[in-house]
Amino acid sequence: MKLSIIMPMYNSKDIISNLNAAINSLDKVTKNYEIVLVDDGSSTNCFNEAKKIKNKKIKVVGYKKNNGKGYAIKYGFRFTNGDYIAFVDSGRDLDPKQLNDFLRIIEKNKIDIVIGSKRHLDSKVYYPLIRRFMSRTYQTINKILFNLNVKDTQVGIKLFKRKVLEKIMSKIAIKRFAFDLELLVLAKKYNFKMVEAPIIMRYKFGSSINPKSVFLILWDTAAIFYRLKIMRYYDKNE
Repeated sequence: MKLSIIMPMYNSKDIISNLNAAINSLDKVTKNYEIVLVDDGSSTNCFNEAKKIKNKKIKVVGYKKNNGKGYAIKYGFRFTNGDYIAFVDSGRDLDPKQLNDFLRIIEKNKIDIVIGSKRHLDSKVYYPLIRRFMSRTYQTINKILFNLNVKDTQVGIKLFKRKVLEKIMSKIAIKRFAFDLELLVLAKKYNFKMVEAPIIMRYKFGSSINPKSVFLILWDTAAIFYRLKIMRYYDKNE
């Protein structure tokens, strides 16, 4: 069993230390893994900095134009060859060693996807009231529009069996804000089994959510609904 971890990166300030920390964590999970670090058009020197790490388990790839996290993950998938594929943010707020629990869950329960969730009862994360309200409101919208029985679509750590992404990755159109949602909507459409798992998150949420980003994620969400229910876009070439 091989584990591939896709890590999107954009203008990271501490990518060398972050990657070294990820390696130390993943060595405790499995010896058979690879990290595909995808530079999403950074304007800093972090791509060249990441290239300085000489480790056969790390592939550093990327492109010049910033296209968004979803595009970066989709791009990175083509460089993976693992039986299991994980998405993990390249910062240190989510320790990759949590994938050890995710792997146990996916194998024990014979499911296809494990999703990290801030709202799981056993999660340990500081979650300000305003962000809690916004998250619950957004997930309620998702429940109404897609009947998606997931409490948190947006956390940056997820684990998939390879067959899931091979089936749905080519159909994903969202590049930025609602990429995770589109991915899970498609997983539900094609009857893949998923569960949420608790996480430990170090990062304390700030005020980075602004009216523009709220509008854009709602716009992307509406676009997914339009493609799914009206255009029947996802039904093409099944």
